[in-house]
Amino acid sequence: MTTIPDDPHPAIRVCMMPADTNAHGTIFGGKILSLIDQAGAIAAHRLGVGRVVTIAMREVVFTHPVRVGDIVSCYAEVLRVGRTSITVCVRVVAHRPTDIKRSVEVTKAEAVYVSIDETGRPIPIDAGASV
Repeated sequence: MTTIPDDPHPAIRVCMMPADTNAHGTIFGGKILSLIDQAGAIAAHRLGVGRVVTIAMREVVFTHPVRVGDIVSCYAEVLRVGRTSITVCVRVVAHRPTDIKRSVEVTKAEAVYVSIDETGRPIPIDAGASV
């Protein structure tokens, strides 16, 4: 039986760099979306699922800007395991380097992944993998 580890640590933690900025000088939203996608997939892999592809990302609303130098942490929690799919909630938090005790939740999203075989066809997830 596969169990989900009780892990308060982030799936991903990254320092934002100047190359990640948009025309307004804040971090490009696509960079954050990429981190959400990776963190969600990491959570799926923690269940013992092999290959996964993203099939949906539900409502991503950016509530605070992310700045160069911010340390961005993505916390992933598996919400549901279906026959071939896994739904993960990813919460994104920016830690300000000038005040590490100050952090802001930037966004959160549900990402849905499907377990696939080497040809890209959906395959059932092990019955032991559950929330």
